[in-house]
Amino acid sequence: MLEVLELLSQLIEFETVNDPTNGKKPSKECPKFIRDILDSWGIESEIIEKDGYYAVYGELGEGTPKLMFLAHFDIVPVNIEEWRTDPFKLTIIGDKAYGRGSADDKGNVAGVMLALKELSTKKLNRKVIFAFTGDEEIGGKLAMHIAEKLREENKLPQYLINADGIGMNPIIRRRKGFGVIIEVPQQKILIKGKVMKKSFTINTPVLQTRHAAYFMPGVDMHPMIALSYFLRNSDNLAVKVEGKFLKSNVLPSKVELAYVEPDESGEEVEADLSLTELLKAIVPLVRASISAEKYSDFGISITPNLYSLENGVHKLRLDIRAMSYSPEQIEKVLREILEFNIPTAKLTVKHNEKAGYLFTSLDSELVRIMMKTLERLGEKAKPVEGAGASDSRYFTPYGVEAIDFGPRGGNIHGPNEYADVTSLKLLPKIYTHVAINLLKK
Repeated sequence: MLEVLELLSQLIEFETVNDPTNGKKPSKECPKFIRDILDSWGIESEIIEKDGYYAVYGELGEGTPKLMFLAHFDIVPVNIEEWRTDPFKLTIIGDKAYGRGSADDKGNVAGVMLALKELSTKKLNRKVIFAFTGDEEIGGKLAMHIAEKLREENKLPQYLINADGIGMNPIIRRRKGFGVIIEVPQQKILIKGKVMKKSFTINTPVLQTRHAAYFMPGVDMHPMIALSYFLRNSDNLAVKVEGKFLKSNVLPSKVELAYVEPDESGEEVEADLSLTELLKAIVPLVRASISAEKYSDFGISITPNLYSLENGVHKLRLDIRAMSYSPEQIEKVLREILEFNIPTAKLTVKHNEKAGYLFTSLDSELVRIMMKTLERLGEKAKPVEGAGASDSRYFTPYGVEAIDFGPRGGNIHGPNEYADVTSLKLLPKIYTHVAINLLKK
């Protein structure tokens, strides 16, 4: 009998990295593996393709859709230098299962698959829909496509368990993500001085995650924010920035600044005024007074995680999380900051109009049944807010009641990601029991 750890081990060996900047995307191999395993259990499913990305979709039972399971098999890039184990081999040390995707989100994929296996042996009086997607880490267009298709076919479920959480607590709130691009053309000048270099290294003393949504000002040190503060408190001019830039929602682990320290007795060297202004603007940008529509324990988070120089244009990308639907207020506040600091900068605020945020009531039947199930299985849990966004945001605008859920673990998007073995083994039972009890109602 295939157990959750064995299945997870096989899933982790698929290097389903999503990194568009470097041309990496998951191949068809992992979704084909998922489909074939389900097929061996007598569960029919199909592979859906959208813009070169794949998802596995299927249905169990008869009648109108009551519940949907959703999880994703794609993962974020790895900075191999920071790992103590092979990120693409499941390594169990004590009660921790290490590997990229163990917590986010292949542990959940394995848990849901085994729950579906159990449910397929039951006579279900209502339909259970399931999907495993391969592009959640870059925006989740597959989940959006599936939600739209289900809506058009009048097959939207009443409830959604988005198996993309952490901590064995039902997540009932999650903010929406916005992407910001700030562009300024190079403006080189000659100045007398000395070219120096300074490195800034990330410091996350409490949680080793590199996920942008978990960044905690006052506790964590972001290399780009530290770099900005360094320039703002000196007369130095930037020359060049290099670093471990991986993804717009992944904090860079290290950044190196080449700069000119002005000195009239020094040699004539080249600096970049636009780059200097852009980097100095990071501090006020991440402190922007953005407001939200609903309360969030995490407030508003703004992190500068990607920088590039493309065709003579400096580009800085910010990751913003807020309990808000609209980008207009975000754009207004950021534009005011840029007009004061870099009037020539071009500002673009991106978001998905079809995506919302997760905000499910404590009185939801789904929340109550999940809490009762966890209590019966000996888990002390409480409904919480999750830091990052998830694909449930494509279903909630249509009135689907949703929760996100997942195993205990840590270092999501960071080095040495792990999931708690005990909680991984409980996942199939939790998902099975919740589904059966929901279908009884």
